[in-house]
Amino acid sequence: MFIIWMLFLDENSYLTHREFNEEIKELETWIDYHKQKIAIDKETIEKLKDSLELERYAREKYLMKKENEDLYIIEFDTIKK
Repeated sequence: MFIIWMLFLDENSYLTHREFNEEIKELETWIDYHKQKIAIDKETIEKLKDSLELERYAREKYLMKKENEDLYIIEFDTIKK
């Protein structure tokens, strides 16, 4: 009776520990994902310290342009005919 109580019914049961272990694995995966994102962002910030890279980034991401310069946006049709 004691073993059944400790394995299934107690608040520190095996089932509860298994759920906590699964949650820990999910959180560790979440942490690893965000660490990778932080590393990518740090690399991007380091590149943007160069003025030419900053200009390229602004042109690509925000479609900025210099004065007296024409900007053409080419969109490809993704619908198959």
